[in-house]
Amino acid sequence: MVDHDNYTDAYLAGILAQVRTIALVGASSNWNRPSYFVMKYLQSKGYRVIPVNPGAAGQELLGEKVHARLEDIGEPVDMVDIFRNSEAAGAITDEAIRIGAKVVWMQIQVRNDAAAERAERAGLRVVMNRCPKIEFMRLHGEIGWNGINSNVITNRKRPVKPVKKLM
Repeated sequence: MVDHDNYTDAYLAGILAQVRTIALVGASSNWNRPSYFVMKYLQSKGYRVIPVNPGAAGQELLGEKVHARLEDIGEPVDMVDIFRNSEAAGAITDEAIRIGAKVVWMQIQVRNDAAAERAERAGLRVVMNRCPKIEFMRLHGEIGWNGINSNVITNRKRPVKPVKKLM
């Protein structure tokens, strides 16, 4: 069994290297929602990301048709990325098992240990309370490019520099 409180870099990197098609459950067409950012970023890294959202089924999101359920996709999915709450993650995990996914990845603040146990018993790998976008960036040294861990973005108050007057 995997320690779901402490994933090794090798475990996460192995998953991200092996998956190619990701079903993103809870995908939003709202450009300022985290699921939209994650979908767009993963697409930019070469992953095929298929959005799943019953409220937007049949629409197009970032060039992909939105499906109502995982079972509606009709083609193999390597990983299911869950952007729903911890309670909903249970039924979504069961659906991921039924469609033959290889990985269930629950987003930040999403954890369902019972669902993880069912998935692992069925042979799936599981990640909980993590974001594949953040982990990809961290493992590939991209976090500093975005101001994180570079002292560009900080929660500390910085001194205000006086503005020089031209006249």
